Amino acid sequence: MQPFKLLSKTQSSSHLLNFILVSSFVCVTYLIASVLLVHNSKPPLHLYSSSQDAYAPTTVEHIVFGIASNQNSWAKRKDYVKLWWKPRQMRGCVFLESMPPNATSRDDNSTLPPICVSEDTSRFRYTYRGGLRSAIRVARVVLETVALNHSNVRWYVFGDDDTVLFPENLAKTLSKYDHQLWYYIGAGSEIYEQNRIFGFGMAFGGAGFAISYPLAKVLTNVFDSCIERYPHLYGSDSRVYSCLTELGVGLTREPGFHQFDVRGNTFGLLAAHPLTPLVSLHHLDLMDPIFPNMTATKAMEHLFLAANVDSERILQQTVCYDRWFSWTISISWGYAVQVYSKHIYLPDVLPVQETFKQWKKGNVLAGVYTFNTREFHPNPCQRPTIFFLDSISSNKHGINSVYKKSYENCTLYMGSPRKLEEIRVSTKKLDLNYKQMQAPRRHCCDVLPSTSGELLDLAIRECREDELIYMHA
Repeated sequence: MQPFKLLSKTQSSSHLLNFILVSSFVCVTYLIASVLLVHNSKPPLHLYSSSQDAYAPTTVEHIVFGIASNQNSWAKRKDYVKLWWKPRQMRGCVFLESMPPNATSRDDNSTLPPICVSEDTSRFRYTYRGGLRSAIRVARVVLETVALNHSNVRWYVFGDDDTVLFPENLAKTLSKYDHQLWYYIGAGSEIYEQNRIFGFGMAFGGAGFAISYPLAKVLTNVFDSCIERYPHLYGSDSRVYSCLTELGVGLTREPGFHQFDVRGNTFGLLAAHPLTPLVSLHHLDLMDPIFPNMTATKAMEHLFLAANVDSERILQQTVCYDRWFSWTISISWGYAVQVYSKHIYLPDVLPVQETFKQWKKGNVLAGVYTFNTREFHPNPCQRPTIFFLDSISSNKHGINSVYKKSYENCTLYMGSPRKLEEIRVSTKKLDLNYKQMQAPRRHCCDVLPSTSGELLDLAIRECREDELIYMHA
């Protein structure tokens, strides 16, 4: 009996070893297969990075534009569109209710988008008391733009005839997103009350908004049946928003789009732009010219002088400090430089100066904004000294912009920045990569030695890794 027991134990040990080996092999095989499956079936990210290599960067050639206008406004506002429209690169239409009598102008045909006549909308109800039923026609610009059936489209972008777009910045901003997914991109109003009434989740149409190609295709299939449920809404953008909401799509906010629901002097808003490329401006007819002694159109042309040299840097705010005079210097590149005669902490410089008037008179909420503001001193001599863009040039070494003082009759004193007449700013062209667009960082600047008490030289550069922007002792 003893040999038999020993044999049985040996066989049992052998079976146990075989079982362990087989089990181990199965487990390892399962783990390897799981890793491979997860890697190969990884879903696209909200902001795609690994899939970015599979696509060429988005350019204006991938965008189709739908611009809403009417015969009463187009004759004047087409000059705004001429500022940014590039006929050889861009596709799209300006939608009017009928063809204007001078539509065959050769000059306009070479500098403006083609005119498309909107379809009849009389079959749709409009019941908003005191509103304009043209809101239905304007809403259907979305449908009719997609129906143009352009090829190689990634995005559809919509705006008004007084929406001024910065095309390269628009394309760069949209490059952050996977155009094969469903996206509705734009921004709300600057006014809390406007957002409360029309919806914090709505992209305001005057600021412009973008819809990705696959979402636009689906939206157009259901759009007419959808807007029939919303005769009570005021505007076109409310209808687009409602139908996208029914599709289950929410707004992706991009602060470079600007509705500009303010009036008068917009200096404070322009001089404190968010840390993102400028994509659009709106309501130019309701704001003062953004540069002194110019018409509204000429002032925008002047801004585009800088935007055409370095689009991504336009309006980007950089702050540096002059140790010798204890000045605080705020550069809004391509637009203006402000010099404060004292040391101001950076978080106190960045809020928007309330240079503008509120959009509508009304209750206290009518003057509540969606950003931090600070006082614009009523006494010009208590404000920073302002220098507006005068000229700009570029060469292989970089870009040089010159800013001239905006005159104020104030008393001068030793060390006053009002003794300055001109500020020169040197930079390198800004070309943000994908990661920098995802996680932007403000640039730093240096005060350079100057040869004259009337001249100030500044240089903008990337901050060092652990560099802080503050007044050094």
